[in-house]
Amino acid sequence: MSYDICIVGSGAGASPVAYSLAKAGAKVLVLEKGPWLTEKEFYKDELAISLHNVYNPKLADEQHVIEEQYEHDNGDNYWQGEATSESGWSFWNGTVVGGSSNFMSGYFHRLKPIDFRLKSEFGAIEGANVEDWPISYQDLEPYYAQVERDIGVSGKTVEHPNQEPRSTEFIYPPLAEHAISSWIDKAAKLIGYHSVPVPRAILSQPAMGRKSCEYSGYCSSYGCSSGAKGSGRAALLNHAVAGGNCTIKAKSKVYKIATDSKGKISGILYYDSRGRKQVATAKIYVVACQAIETSRLLLASTGEKFPHGLANNNGQVGKNLVFSAGGTGSGDFNYNDLSEQQVNELKQVGPFINRSLQDWYQINDKNFEGANSKGIAKGGTIDFLFHQNPVARAGGSQWGSDENGNDQLVWGEQLKLNLKQEFTTYKTLRFEVFNDWLPNDDCFVSLDGDVTDKWGDAVAKVRIGYHKHDLKVGEYLSKKAEKLLTAMGATNVASSVSGYPPSNLMAGGCRFGNDPKTSVLNKYCQAHEVGNLFVTDGSFMPTGGSVPYTFTIYANAFRVADHIKQRLQLS
Repeated sequence: MSYDICIVGSGAGASPVAYSLAKAGAKVLVLEKGPWLTEKEFYKDELAISLHNVYNPKLADEQHVIEEQYEHDNGDNYWQGEATSESGWSFWNGTVVGGSSNFMSGYFHRLKPIDFRLKSEFGAIEGANVEDWPISYQDLEPYYAQVERDIGVSGKTVEHPNQEPRSTEFIYPPLAEHAISSWIDKAAKLIGYHSVPVPRAILSQPAMGRKSCEYSGYCSSYGCSSGAKGSGRAALLNHAVAGGNCTIKAKSKVYKIATDSKGKISGILYYDSRGRKQVATAKIYVVACQAIETSRLLLASTGEKFPHGLANNNGQVGKNLVFSAGGTGSGDFNYNDLSEQQVNELKQVGPFINRSLQDWYQINDKNFEGANSKGIAKGGTIDFLFHQNPVARAGGSQWGSDENGNDQLVWGEQLKLNLKQEFTTYKTLRFEVFNDWLPNDDCFVSLDGDVTDKWGDAVAKVRIGYHKHDLKVGEYLSKKAEKLLTAMGATNVASSVSGYPPSNLMAGGCRFGNDPKTSVLNKYCQAHEVGNLFVTDGSFMPTGGSVPYTFTIYANAFRVADHIKQRLQLS
């Protein structure tokens, strides 16, 4: 069967295209490498999530090679790669229908107008490949509103110094909040900060055939057993399939995109669920496999017109990969220092904290080392959270010290005492900092020449070089968060900022832009060199902004879907 649209991938970048085009009457095929799981398979198994990574491939079968920078004894730097089957460092984020959107925390902050004009607003930074976006916030704003409606985002708008313009209010009211949210609000006001409620892509009330949040306390990294979380599968693909115009083929691994002698895509080559080679054809092709794998697939798809990879005659595919810079921090609240009421409030499990700080989304501080000549710099977002998972929390309790202060394993009575102290004497409030990972020449995707997956295809080699400016911003924001924790009465307040990337927050590699020499895609995410190819996952982003990416990926995919509908003359 021939289709109007063939989509590779099924996550946040793919599902809006499938949903919108199928709803408009197009025949849509979605090819997803992973299985098609439903709410029945998303139970709260801590061992499966914490230790066994059950929703992703085994690294012995599918992996990446990660290149890090090291230093010789003589001071010279060099890059060395290590296969993730050796390191255990997984860059997979949910290989199932709906992709990683099934397992997100659902922090849905919009980008702000300055994120689209990073170079114009703050100037060039030496060693960074910063460019403005070819679209504006105003171009994307209606689609942010559509995501809030169609995906289901719960929240409320409050005035704060960096509030972005909005055309609509939230349809769904905020989720139930943990008592510590009010502690954050009170301390923030005391020290002149502005705490901001965090919109979440989780339904606070039943809607669209989905249940509301059941407040299990297990959300981040877990599939949602109620369907409240706005995954691409629950919110969009289920409806697209029910409408009769969308076909999803799970366990279908795409290994190459074929092109004809004119450079036009002629078909998608994939292995079906039984390992047989198949070909899918369509009028228009959309690739949305998450940033690393999208670049890998295009680089692997060589042809007569594309000897170095599909849409890569300018050498830009895989370049300017970005992650999310920043770090983490925490503070402890000791029960002995609190009233009985406060202790009982802290022990609550289920409701969300839903608080962030965006006072320094733009840093106006001439004393900041990273400020430009105008005394300003791009800053970021601070989000607060609890880690509820007892298995993860218990990690470390098995260690003690001998008489010389050396680490040693403990068991029996000492282990029980350690666990009792961990779970009954205090609770830790954590924060995460999100700031821009500046695109640079040492962060990119290529094909590895030696390591292959279980099908014999070359895996992606990912160089993870970062820009030192990222650390300066992350450290600046972390100190602001530490000040709030101290004002709340926390002890053992500390933070850590690192150049290592969070493997669940990736974008770039196929950036969009107006110049075909320096970008892979045009402003509609259509490949400059391939008329029937669109890329709609986070790969399109020239810069990542200072918030998690999923909201923006959803919004942009809806925007591109509208363009494709016009091209196909669909209503």
